[in-house]
Amino acid sequence: MHNNIINASIQLLPIVNDKHPYIWVDEAIEVVSRSGIKYEVGPFATVLEGSYNEIISVVNAVNEYLYQQNCSEWILNVQLQIRSKADVTASEKIEKYKTK
Repeated sequence: MHNNIINASIQLLPIVNDKHPYIWVDEAIEVVSRSGIKYEVGPFATVLEGSYNEIISVVNAVNEYLYQQNCSEWILNVQLQIRSKADVTASEKIEKYKTK
């Protein structure tokens, strides 16, 4: 895959009874934060920005973390937006909606 910047949205849905699902989500966001990738947390998903390989590495890291911490079950929804010959950024899609 190319090295252009792509966008991704990841949404973690823990299927657990051991602790509140938000705690698992907070821990997953910490994994994203430690990756060094550009990200923004939203109320339903976290948006990532980086190369394809960086994004996939973060997705793998979140899954591995959950597995290593014995999260019993989860759904990780992932959406990718990729352009063949150019970067795609979150800011280009939402800039016009930001309050000035």
